[in-house]
Amino acid sequence: MGLRQRLCADDGSAVAEFSLVAGLLTLLTVSVIQLGLALLVRNTVLDAAAEGARTAALADSTLSDGAALTRELISTAIGPDYVGDIAVSYETWNGQPCAEVTVTTTLPVIGLIGIDSGLEVSGHAARETLD
Repeated sequence: MGLRQRLCADDGSAVAEFSLVAGLLTLLTVSVIQLGLALLVRNTVLDAAAEGARTAALADSTLSDGAALTRELISTAIGPDYVGDIAVSYETWNGQPCAEVTVTTTLPVIGLIGIDSGLEVSGHAARETLD
């Protein structure tokens, strides 16, 4: 076999092509899984904040009740490392009195390791009164 025929032959190219494509597909798959994990954490923390706001908005509850429930829900669902900073207050939202729970926590970037204070979500609930 001459030099020209060896240069034009495609023996072994399937292995090289597979290696290149497999690396790209692995990177894409891991990226999609990480995005899903980040969205799971965001949605879980947002739901916990909304549930804490609903508890704090009840006529017979206090702001600390809403914060405690938010802390418990996040700790149970994701872990105590994701409890972060929880701020609860009475606000006016869209012209209505409401309870607001704001949670600042870690945004996962690689697995559950991430940026501290990279994610901030708020939950609102209309306040009940006994009038």
